[in-house]
Amino acid sequence: MMEKIFKEPEGIFYNGGAILYAITAYVIGFLGLFNSSIIINALATLLLGHAMIIAAYLVHECSHNLVFKKIRFNTYLGRFLSWFCGSSYGTYEDIQHKHFRHHVDNDDVVWFDYEAFFEENPTVFKLTKMLEWFYIPAHEFIMHFIMMFSSFIIPQRKNQRSRNSAVIIIRFSLFLILMLLFPKVGVLYILSYILLLTVLRFMDSIQHDYPYNLTLFTREKAPRKGQYEWEQEHTFSNPHSFDIEAINWLTLNFGFHNAHHKNMTVPWYRLPKKHREFFGESPENIIPFLSQLKIFHKNRVIRIYGNHDDNAPSGRDYLIAARKGETTGGNAASFLTSF
Repeated sequence: MMEKIFKEPEGIFYNGGAILYAITAYVIGFLGLFNSSIIINALATLLLGHAMIIAAYLVHECSHNLVFKKIRFNTYLGRFLSWFCGSSYGTYEDIQHKHFRHHVDNDDVVWFDYEAFFEENPTVFKLTKMLEWFYIPAHEFIMHFIMMFSSFIIPQRKNQRSRNSAVIIIRFSLFLILMLLFPKVGVLYILSYILLLTVLRFMDSIQHDYPYNLTLFTREKAPRKGQYEWEQEHTFSNPHSFDIEAINWLTLNFGFHNAHHKNMTVPWYRLPKKHREFFGESPENIIPFLSQLKIFHKNRVIRIYGNHDDNAPSGRDYLIAARKGETTGGNAASFLTSF
């Protein structure tokens, strides 16, 4: 029965297990926030945050229709899991559309010009930099705020205001009740969500070396559309470990990004093998984890603005610099933001 539903027979174990984990870990993690033990609270916060992370990467798999054979089942699951990772304010279809534009156009296709926003709001920019210095993902908070009220901010989404309002009322009411009755739980939930935002942008920040383009709602011809060699040259892989593949399950192998861009029809559990088939066994083709940490720590403030200037390395030079931890990385490029 399950073999007729899942995209591949192996998906029953891998995707079925990931779905079961995301739901179970979310429930157990959330309930653990109510416990009187500080240790259990800490573990539950981490578990809840990781459940959100797995849910987010499953949304990504669903957007590529890689979980189930029928597209509508992928859509149903993607919509459902978007509630877990806080991206339900907008539509799953908008997330999918923007992400496919990223793949097809070979570009970071966006609507929101956050650099212009910071130029027009210097006080917000200063506050964002201060918070980011303390590892608080303020830039992502801005993106999340826009996502929450997207139909009231983005003109092209105004037809979604009824749905957007309903989701806002539901989520805000539940969170308000939580904060009033169990303030500790509300704060710990926020910490779990911060973990989600931090991990997603940690993974996204160095996977491409090109700036964003304000073409989400335009009909401009994508200049790099179909340039597959260029796509691979400017896409980079950042697994947690190249030798111990199971560690990468923590983010559903999202770090094997070159393999994902090489063939979007490959599910997450086959990406490490495909990476080796496409690019060989040499670790020179990936960015080491310690270098990833160095880039994330060293550039946590300066990458907020102007992280793709003309003098920045690109292509092979970017990979060499990134392997040494000497590049800046990007920001606010999560696939969960649909603008």
